[in-house]
Amino acid sequence: MKKILLLFFLTISIIVSNAQQKSEQFNIAVNYLLYLPQEYEKDTATKWPLLIFLHGSGERGDDLQKVKMHGPPKMIDQGKQFPFIVASPQAPMDGWEPEVLIRFVRGLQNKYRVDGERIYLTGLSMGGYGTWELAMKYPHMFAAIAPICGGGDTTEISKLKHMPVWCFHGAKDKVVKPEESIRLVKALQKYNQNVKLTIYPDAEHDSWTATYNNDSLYQWFLQYKKFRYPRRTLSDADLAEYAGNYVVNNMDTLNLIPKEGKLVLKNQPSVEIISFEKDGFVVEANNKELEIKAVRNKKGKVEKLVVYDEKPVELRKVN
Repeated sequence: MKKILLLFFLTISIIVSNAQQKSEQFNIAVNYLLYLPQEYEKDTATKWPLLIFLHGSGERGDDLQKVKMHGPPKMIDQGKQFPFIVASPQAPMDGWEPEVLIRFVRGLQNKYRVDGERIYLTGLSMGGYGTWELAMKYPHMFAAIAPICGGGDTTEISKLKHMPVWCFHGAKDKVVKPEESIRLVKALQKYNQNVKLTIYPDAEHDSWTATYNNDSLYQWFLQYKKFRYPRRTLSDADLAEYAGNYVVNNMDTLNLIPKEGKLVLKNQPSVEIISFEKDGFVVEANNKELEIKAVRNKKGKVEKLVVYDEKPVELRKVN
């Protein structure tokens, strides 16, 4: 596969590789605290929201009791009841690794009755950084996030364009300056209006106690479900219009064909190109997505597709 189409096929590579290679499991041990709501064992049919809590740097290592120092684990230890499954993993000394965390979350989904539409993520300090990073790397796993006194890279911030975000920071924080949260929030607001920032005017680095002691945070989480693109039904005329061969620089070819009322890849017909608006499409696989826009010429005919990831890639229609 040539580099020019790598952006597009990154999303579907897991499907292709599964067809070519045997399946094996890679396990990494993660120590964590788990809280199940009181009604979890009584009601064996209900699926529950899941809240993932990422601690700060002081709780790293192999002493799991340290994870109870702050946030939801501390409150649970003191008798607080939550309407979530709450999972609080412990980071090794090297810090949070997104690939390990996402395997951890998927493992919880397999082991417990988790509502996959309502998985929430929050963390403080190092865990605030981890919250931003994990959500940007796997935005389609989470319904909403609440990073506290964290920061991070804004390079892929646009991947959170559908993510409800409530960010918190102390105005007098000298450990992680509030400008870190302000910078990320401003960057995200270019793509997403469902973002808010709470600055505590008198708080230093500990902006998490006031945040986690406020039940409005948990009520805010529960109003959200994972974003889903609306599905637009394609007519036979639509299918015929969008189907065809698309090329990049006269070298790499993408073949779209109609199949059973859907638009799919010719060589991987299990991969659907989902229409969510006129000339707007999305490919979803393995908790990744790519948006695609069809561009028309002056006569109203589809002349190319633009695939949006880190950089737009144009594919010209040749038939």
